[in-house]
Amino acid sequence: MLNCDIVVIGGGPAGLAAAIEAKKYGIDDILIIERDKELGGILQQCIHNGFGLHVFKEELTGPGYAEKFINELKGLNIEYKLDTMVLDITEDKLISAINTKDGFMEMKSGAVVLAMGCREKPRGALSIPGTRPAGVFTAGTAQRFINIEGYMVGKKVVILGSGDIGLIIARRLTLEGAEVKAVAELMPYPGGLTRNIVQCLDDFDIPLLLSHTVVDIKGRDRVEGVIIAKVDDNKKPIPGTEKFYECDTLLLSVGLIPENELSKSAGIEIDRGTNGPKINESMETNIEGIFACGNVVHVHDLVDFVTEESRRAGKNAAKFIKNQLSKNDHVINTEAKDGIRYIIPHEIREENLDKNLDLFMRVVDVYKDVKLVIKADGEIVREINRKHLVPGKMERVKISIKDIKNKNISNITVEVQGKGKQYEGI
Repeated sequence: MLNCDIVVIGGGPAGLAAAIEAKKYGIDDILIIERDKELGGILQQCIHNGFGLHVFKEELTGPGYAEKFINELKGLNIEYKLDTMVLDITEDKLISAINTKDGFMEMKSGAVVLAMGCREKPRGALSIPGTRPAGVFTAGTAQRFINIEGYMVGKKVVILGSGDIGLIIARRLTLEGAEVKAVAELMPYPGGLTRNIVQCLDDFDIPLLLSHTVVDIKGRDRVEGVIIAKVDDNKKPIPGTEKFYECDTLLLSVGLIPENELSKSAGIEIDRGTNGPKINESMETNIEGIFACGNVVHVHDLVDFVTEESRRAGKNAAKFIKNQLSKNDHVINTEAKDGIRYIIPHEIREENLDKNLDLFMRVVDVYKDVKLVIKADGEIVREINRKHLVPGKMERVKISIKDIKNKNISNITVEVQGKGKQYEGI
């Protein structure tokens, strides 16, 4: 049986950043386990630019961003196993894994960092009527086919969902010569970042149909077209609004799900709002010594934020090995109130905060001219005015440590006040 101080599961941007930070904090015995044949995770198929503006202060492609971390990892001589699948994790941090070189392996780790990322919602999660012809893909699958495998997925394309991956693949397909007929979005507001709406749809005259969805797929052997209808306030198709779009490909960009089968098998508590583990200020789960970071915790907009969060997880995993994390019984709970979908972290032990407390959250609707109100045990500690809040953009709020430390606070809440729905009535 192998023994390691820290095992990082996942060799994408989260796992790489966590492993490197743990190494810098003085832990030498680190192993990364990656199920793909190369490090870098989803970044390797994201050949567009826009990465690294926060972390490196320069604009990079996905592979370029990953390369910086891979080179640093190798320079630090951190070990990794590729093409290796983790089968199970137990509460006492016993890991079972398998690959074609070593066969079945068991390893005991002092600390574990979960960095498995997320996956796309498939067609089966949507219950779209129609036959099952060729030509229906998730947007991420299409991105891999085009950017890595070198295959064109179709010539006439409709995209369901306005998540960032779907917006980016709309532009990519257009540049490769395909015709993107439309992007249909069930909600009355876009799901992706505003910059991607502008750069990927508006700049290429691709229609965005808000409050619309695909109600039927036509074609037997290959997609021949889809029927798109407008939906009402209850997200139900409105009879008489159906329109046929001729196409040979339907791409689904309808949301991402944190990859947490391993987390559940270890007995880690899952937050229903994020579908990721409940974590504390140190990125530690309810299982002592098991940490989580990146999209396995909650889906991020920018990989730069994944990196910052994962560095914190790696550093605190190293602190755990060195017995430097406080285990004080006094815990501050965070709670999402009116207008807020979730808050990360879920629990705070103030003794482990280095500087300020960072809270990450998403709102449940589109708002304009409102304020985020942060309260500690019912008393306001900070108010932040916001001209515009959208569910597609993660919000980050800093709270000064002096506002919460040594005050015996038990609860921090965040809510939206003065709500004005921008898309009301659409």
